[in-house]
Amino acid sequence: METARRLPRLSFGSGGIEQGSRPLPEEVAVALSFNGSTQAVMMATPADLVDFAYGFALTEGIATPAQIDSVDIVPAGDGVDVQVWLADDAEKRLAARRRTMAGPVGCGLCGIDSIEQAMRPVAQIAPSAFRMTPAQVMRAMASLTERQPLHDITRAAHCAAYWTPEGIVAAREDVGRHNALDKLAGHVIRAGYPQGAVVLTSRVSIDMVQKVCALGAPILIAVSAPPPMPSIWRTRRG
Repeated sequence: METARRLPRLSFGSGGIEQGSRPLPEEVAVALSFNGSTQAVMMATPADLVDFAYGFALTEGIATPAQIDSVDIVPAGDGVDVQVWLADDAEKRLAARRRTMAGPVGCGLCGIDSIEQAMRPVAQIAPSAFRMTPAQVMRAMASLTERQPLHDITRAAHCAAYWTPEGIVAAREDVGRHNALDKLAGHVIRAGYPQGAVVLTSRVSIDMVQKVCALGAPILIAVSAPPPMPSIWRTRRG
């Protein structure tokens, strides 16, 4: 499926309202099914869906990459069914992280059925020598603009990128910020990149931090300020 298409629009020109067109990112319903059971239906850009499956499974605590046997991308009417087949030892994770939802692009917590799930403790990141200087942080943000071809065409897509000392080594775009991050996470764990930083075009919400910690990235860089730290994190980290 295409990631963008031209659509008609009305614009205000010098002579009044004018008819025209502009490219917009494609947005379709993407079902994420695990062992034959649909866990989430997200409105997403139909690209990098295998990465999406791996990343969503990891960042939502459903399965690790080693517990994924296979991923099938199946057209389903106007949408796509991403069918993920898990090893037997991931079944209990599937039950513990139940979701029955149609997820809008702006919400990463819709459908979670308890406060405990929404405020789950963040994953502990292994100690490492990975560091970034202020100059490297600024370079990472500046180079992010070079890795957004869908946004360049449409001006309407989020991007999540992965930075190592060699620069940005991977980036993924989507109409939804959570989707872009999940796609990036899936690619990073499948490619086996060394520890690095996640760079976002979007705001930093609690669930975005949870996802980055699940990936194991020790640094998160974004264009907006983070939210206040919940007391559950302060308590866990002492």
